[in-house]
Amino acid sequence: MLDNRDVNDAVRPADPTPPASSSTTDGTGPRTRPRTGSRLYPRVTSFRSRRGALTPNQQKSWDRTWPLIGREVADEPLDADTWFGRPAPLVIEIGCGTGTATAEMAQAEPHLNLIGIEVYQPGLAQLVQRIERDEIGNIRLLRGDAVDVLENMIAPGSLTGVRVFFPDPWPKARHHKRRLLQPATVALIADRLRPGGVLHVATDHADYAEHIAAVGAEEPLLVGLNETTGGVSAQHRESAPIGFERPVTKFESKAHRAGSAINEFIWGKIE
Repeated sequence: MLDNRDVNDAVRPADPTPPASSSTTDGTGPRTRPRTGSRLYPRVTSFRSRRGALTPNQQKSWDRTWPLIGREVADEPLDADTWFGRPAPLVIEIGCGTGTATAEMAQAEPHLNLIGIEVYQPGLAQLVQRIERDEIGNIRLLRGDAVDVLENMIAPGSLTGVRVFFPDPWPKARHHKRRLLQPATVALIADRLRPGGVLHVATDHADYAEHIAAVGAEEPLLVGLNETTGGVSAQHRESAPIGFERPVTKFESKAHRAGSAINEFIWGKIE
């Protein structure tokens, strides 16, 4: 995975069979459906794993540091304060890829506890090396499906922020159902946010941007905080519990050079 384009690889199906949603709503909030297949590489899932070997240096760093800062998805509720060794507002980044943006944002927001969710081990290994080299103390990593994490490890109303940067747009119409940001998933994210918590999404794909805008507008627990979502960012930027700025990664620079517009969506959970 390369930079934040690799967010996309955390939300690509592993096979051509369209995935069934793992979360539904019935007016009482999200509820879990039984899982099928492997926990780390489920057959029906919202992501596709990409295998790859770690370099010798990556493996050494992984062996030293992963046991301290990394875990695989599990059924046990997450005690973030204990894991980080401190109480602090908790932010999740779905599809952190190689962690270019993850590391920079964690360093810029040392008062936040940040969890990156990713499947691709070589991408995680690059981030583990960065965390070890720069001694970044406020990042933890979960390896697995983000929906699985949200359903089974994160308590309702416990997140200060959720970031989803450049998820795969699945441009073909027959694949649109594979997109991560469907109504059920956005409802699940909203349920896990605390009142006043922030959902921040970015995409460079125009059609997916329209889809995201429509899904977010229909979620009753969310209200727009920036112009793209019907709000005024200047009114919320200073008071929001997480920053609205993102580091520009190599992928985003490439998108700019290609003339692709970057659409930012920032919602807050109603208080």
